[in-house]
Amino acid sequence: MAPRRKSQTPSPASVLGQLQNSKSLKILSIAETLSPKDLPQSAQKRSSAVSEDSEQNGDTHPAALAADLMHYKELFGKLRFSYVEQVTKEKFLRGITDNPPRLVEGAENENKEKEILALKASLKERKLEVAEILKQLEEKGRELALRYERVQLRTQQLESLPAEIEGLEAEIEKLKTEQAPPSNNPELALPLPETMKLLQAREADLTALNAQLAKLQSSLPNRTRELEKLERELKPLETQKQGTVAAAKEARRRKEEGGGIGDELEERGRWLRASEKALKDMLEVEV
Repeated sequence: MAPRRKSQTPSPASVLGQLQNSKSLKILSIAETLSPKDLPQSAQKRSSAVSEDSEQNGDTHPAALAADLMHYKELFGKLRFSYVEQVTKEKFLRGITDNPPRLVEGAENENKEKEILALKASLKERKLEVAEILKQLEEKGRELALRYERVQLRTQQLESLPAEIEGLEAEIEKLKTEQAPPSNNPELALPLPETMKLLQAREADLTALNAQLAKLQSSLPNRTRELEKLERELKPLETQKQGTVAAAKEARRRKEEGGGIGDELEERGRWLRASEKALKDMLEVEV
C-alpha cells in the first residue's frame, strides 16, 4: 500500500492571497460593459449627466447603476417609439406608392386588430413575468451586494490579523522574559487542568469549613447559656471558698499563736481544701 499523504492545512497568508486574487463579480463586469462611454455619440450626449455621476462612483455604486438603468429605460423607450414611427411611415409610403396601390378591406383590418390585441395581451403577460424576474434579481442582487460587502470587510480584518498576532506573540515573549523567577512552590507551576482540579478541591474544603463554622455558630447560644448557668452556680462556691480560705488563715494564725484548737482547725482546713479540690474537678473550674 502506498503511504498516505499528510493533509496540509493552508496558511492564513495563502488563504488571504486566494481571496485577494479571486475573480471580480460578474455584475461589476456587466456594469463596465454598460458604461455610457461605449454608446454612440448621440447617446453619449443624452447621458452626459448620468455618466459623470457613474464615472465618479466607478460605475459600481448602486445609486449610479439605478440612475443608469432608469436612463436606459427612457432611452430605449424613445428609440422604440422612433422605430415604430419610422416603420409605420415607411409602410404607409410603400402602400401609397405601389403600382397598383394595395387596398385593405375592413375585414382584414378587424382581423389584424384582433391579432394585435392578442399579441398585446401576450406581450403584457411577458412583461409581468419579466418584471417579476427583475424583482427577484434585484432582491438577490441586494442580498449578494450585502454579502460581498461583508466579505470585503472580513477580508480587511483578516489582513490585519497576522500583524496583530505577531505583535501579541512578541508581547508574550517580552512578558516571559520580564516575569519574576519561578516560585519554589510546585502548586504555582501547575498546568491549567491541574490548577483547576486543585482550585475545586480547595473550594470543596472551604465549603466544608463554612458548613462546620455555621454549625458551631448555631450551637453558640446554647453554649453561652450553659456558661452563664455554670457561672451562676460557681458564685456560691466562690463565696464558700473565700470563707473557707479566711477560716483556714485564721486557724493557721491561731495555731501559730499556740491555741488549743489548732489541730482541729488544721484538720478542718484539710477537709475544706479537699472539698474545694473535689468541687473544682467536678465543675472543671480553674482558679
